Amino acid sequence: MLLTSWVAHHPGEPLVLEEREESAGPGGVLVKVAGCGVCHTDLGFLYDGVPTRHPFPLTLGHEVSGTVIEAGTGAESWLGKNVIVPAVIPCAACEACQEGHASVCPQQIFPGNDVHGGFATHLRVPANGLCEVPDLADPKSNPHGLDLSQLSVIADAVSTPYQAVIRSGLSEGDVAIFVGVGGVGGFGVQIAAALGAHVIALDVNPQRLDLIAAHGASLALRPDEMTFKDVRNAVRGFAKERGVPSWRRKIFETSGTVQGQSTAFGLLDPGGYLSVVGYTPRKVELRLSNLMALDATAQGNWGCLPQHYPAVVDLILSGKVALTPFVESRPLAFINETLRDLHDGKVSRRVILVPES
Repeated sequence: MLLTSWVAHHPGEPLVLEEREESAGPGGVLVKVAGCGVCHTDLGFLYDGVPTRHPFPLTLGHEVSGTVIEAGTGAESWLGKNVIVPAVIPCAACEACQEGHASVCPQQIFPGNDVHGGFATHLRVPANGLCEVPDLADPKSNPHGLDLSQLSVIADAVSTPYQAVIRSGLSEGDVAIFVGVGGVGGFGVQIAAALGAHVIALDVNPQRLDLIAAHGASLALRPDEMTFKDVRNAVRGFAKERGVPSWRRKIFETSGTVQGQSTAFGLLDPGGYLSVVGYTPRKVELRLSNLMALDATAQGNWGCLPQHYPAVVDLILSGKVALTPFVESRPLAFINETLRDLHDGKVSRRVILVPES
C-alpha cells in the first residue's frame, strides 16, 4: 500500500514528507499508526549527531500504537488487532534470545533506527513481540477512557523505566531516587510508587517537580539550587527517617545529562544500586572505584523486553500510573515545529504525534 512518512535526510534539517509503497511481508504486519510519541532519542538522532544504525534518509519514531491492517504469512492472527509496537523487538530465535539475553539480541529491530519508524501513517514491523491492547471501548478494561494514540508512549517512556525498576529488585518500603523526571523519569516515579517504594525526585524544572509531587514523589529536590552535599544529605535523611538502609536505595538516572549522571553516581552509598536509563553522547568523568569501595552495583538498561508490556498496559489502564497529565497530542503535520519546540526546551510533556485519520 502507499503510505506517507516524514523522512530525515540530513542531521539538523527539517523532515520531508514523502510517499512510498510498503507491505507486511512474511512474518510481518503493517500497522496503521494511531499515535507516535517523540522521544529524547529522536532529538539525539536529528540534532546531536547520535548515529542511527540505518543511515539517513530515515523515518524516525519508535513509540507507536495502532491497528494491524495487513498481516503477512505466519502473522495472520494479528489482523485487525489494536497493538503497541515495542521500541526494541528481539528476534526471539538467536542464541542471545534463547539464553535469556534478548535485550542484546543482535537481530533486534528498533523502529526509527534499524528500519523506518512511526512518524508516518503506517509502520511495517515484525509481528513477534507485539502487545495486544484490550478493548478500549469497554469501561471495565479502560475505566479512565484513554484512547489508542495515548498508549503509544508505553513503547518507551513507560516500559523502559518499568524494566529498569523490575531489574533493580525494588521492593515495597525501599527508597527509589529518580534523577530527572521528564518523560521517562516521571513515569518511573509513578511505577516505583505503585510498587510501594518511597520515592525521591530530582529535577531542575520546577513544573516537573510540582507535577510529580502529586503523582508519587514524596520528596522533590532542585539540584541546581543546592550543593551536591546538601542533595546527598537530603536523600540520606529521607531514607533514615523511614529506616531504609543504603543497600535498599535504588537510584535511577533518567535525565540523560552529564550533570544528572554525575549526581546519580555520587549518590551511591554502601551496597547501593544505580540503573543508567538516560543517554547522553557526552563523556562523564567518574571515580569508577567507588563501585568497588562501596560494593555497589551499576547497571545499564536498554529498552524493555516485550514480555513486560502487558503488565505495563495494566498499570496504565488501571490508573495506577497516570498518563493524561504527562502527555499532549499534536497533529503529525506539525512535526517539524514540534521537534524544534522540544529541542529548544519549550515543551514539558511527552508529545504524541497523531496522523490525520
